[in-house]
Amino acid sequence: MTELVIFDCDGVLIDSEIISAQMLIDELAKLRVTIDLDYVARHFLGRSYPTVMKQIRYEFGLDLPEEFEAQYRARLLDAFERELQVMPGVADVMERLDVPWCVATSSSQPRAERSLEIAGLRERVGNRLFTASEVSHGKPAPDLFLHAATKMGAAPARTLVIEDSLNGIRAGLAAGMEVWRFTGGSHLAGRDLTPPEDAQPHREFAHFTEFFQNEPTREKDS
Repeated sequence: MTELVIFDCDGVLIDSEIISAQMLIDELAKLRVTIDLDYVARHFLGRSYPTVMKQIRYEFGLDLPEEFEAQYRARLLDAFERELQVMPGVADVMERLDVPWCVATSSSQPRAERSLEIAGLRERVGNRLFTASEVSHGKPAPDLFLHAATKMGAAPARTLVIEDSLNGIRAGLAAGMEVWRFTGGSHLAGRDLTPPEDAQPHREFAHFTEFFQNEPTREKDS
């Protein structure tokens, strides 16, 4: 029986990944680094900003300027203010869940908090928000999910992770948790979602109205 549900944030609770990806593409283009949405999906989805820096350095031989991160984050939040949407049905799932839940994200604490606030979920999440800054190794390492489970007092084997990215799925599996892949984000529309052998989720679903159709989740009695 599930003791805890851990939601990823970007691409699961909020439809933010397509905005983030396009913003990163545009900002890197100013530095004459050309990438596309497929490149972002392969290398950056579900990863933290330091990973972006390492990959750009490795692939293009470029150290991003010190001011790049702050400028990118500021412009991204401006775009979120205009365009960010909460995933349809997710608030209802949070309300109906009969087990504890939390959020674990590769985003920075300030970005995650502001994103959830814009989407109308910040108060609902409360202090159940955990970020990659709290652990030594981000996804696909299991550290963040194990940290969240420990803080929430749940056994990993009885924890369910809801993820959209392959690196997030890998992290959940490495933590010994049940992993469901949410495929309803705009960034996954029209893409080949066949997972590689090392990132096979236990279940996939495209809309949160499907969430309670299978165990191990439980919903409150109506």
